[in-house]
Amino acid sequence: MGLTHPRVASAVALLALLPLTLAGCGLGGDDDTQAPATQAQRAPAEEAAAKSRERVQAYLDAMAAKDVDAGRSQLCVPMQKPFDAAATGPNGDFADHFTVPQATITDVRSSPRGQVVSTAVTVAVGSRKATRPLLFTVTRSGADWCISAEAQGGNTPEPATTP
Repeated sequence: MGLTHPRVASAVALLALLPLTLAGCGLGGDDDTQAPATQAQRAPAEEAAAKSRERVQAYLDAMAAKDVDAGRSQLCVPMQKPFDAAATGPNGDFADHFTVPQATITDVRSSPRGQVVSTAVTVAVGSRKATRPLLFTVTRSGADWCISAEAQGGNTPEPATTP
């Protein structure tokens, strides 16, 4: 049984060519095939966010472990002298009278001053616990990244975007 009607034959031929036509337009193609300029612009932003998260997480881990040297090593050089003066003081991040049972990074975003990393840090003194937001600014210093500022507060996480 063959195709004898010309309209049916034309319709079959068009349907057979449709996938080739769509592939040429980019529909149905691989989403990873972006222009090199787009990939090059995205890579530094992703690296900045990853390095910032890494630095702040290392600092939070040092706080929890009361490892002052490890905490200092995450800071930019201008912050190290004030850190040394205050870190183990009564209100310092590494004070002996409190523990840090939990510290979480809640948001990372770009700002004009560098990457801004929001955290929620739980501090315990005896049986009392309090969670406080801390905001870290992380900047590039030469070939490396370091924490250049710490302040009370934080950003709320940005809503997730759908593709």
